[in-house]
Amino acid sequence: VQLVESGGGLVQPGGSLRLSCAASGFTFSSYAMSWYRQAPGKERELVARISSAGLFTNYADSVKGRFTISRDNAKNTVYLQMNSLKPEDTAVYYCNGRLRIYDYWGQGTQVTVSS
Repeated sequence: VQLVESGGGLVQPGGSLRLSCAASGFTFSSYAMSWYRQAPGKERELVARISSAGLFTNYADSVKGRFTISRDNAKNTVYLQMNSLKPEDTAVYYCNGRLRIYDYWGQGTQVTVSS
């Protein structure tokens, strides 16, 4: 099983980034997929989640209206479009796949929002 995140980097406040997470080794289309983040000295928090077929999404209040989660089950990939980024969005972003007792994590990608 592999979840490989990409697309992180340094961006100025107000800018945008698109994170991708490529999955392999499991039946991607059966899993709910999520993005979490962890800032230095803070606990890991849920950013956004999307259901297996992509019909349902939910977001942390802090990112509603700015971030959009989506998935392409044909490409085994989940995305996180991040707009209007703020310094407080700075964190390591992790991809997660979950189905009942099965819980998979990526290694994370750093997002830094700074001028």
